[in-house]
Amino acid sequence: MKRIAVIAALAIGLVLTGCATEDEPPAKAAAPSAAPSVASSRAAGVTARQIAERLAKLYPLPNPTDNTGSCAAKPGDTGKGCKQLITTDAVSIYEFEDPATATRWVKAMKANGDWRQVGRYALAWTARDQRFTSKEARTKMAAEVRKMIGG
Repeated sequence: MKRIAVIAALAIGLVLTGCATEDEPPAKAAAPSAAPSVASSRAAGVTARQIAERLAKLYPLPNPTDNTGSCAAKPGDTGKGCKQLITTDAVSIYEFEDPATATRWVKAMKANGDWRQVGRYALAWTARDQRFTSKEARTKMAAEVRKMIGG
């Protein structure tokens, strides 16, 4: 049965490839409707990893680890997960698709400890060693992220 499915898939691929002609003009790219704001275009390119790298220049952030798999949406999930999660011994940095998703996560997770939303990102201090990060450093980290994303 698998052999038939593979043969069928290959046949479809060959048929579709044969349908294209060299005489067809290349598709034109759609013109952008409006230029995005500087802040939104800058924020769109900032990842949780880049935030961690920036904060590491200002604060000790030992053992940075990409733990995105622990918060990314799984097949069948009804809610949205994170786009990226970088954990360190001092702070966890969550990146979400949009601020609304970050808001839902922060509201749900605040029961577990200190969570702070900055746009579509969340900073959390809920892991064992993260409790040693001072409240002052937490506030400054959130302010630095706000500066990075133009907020």
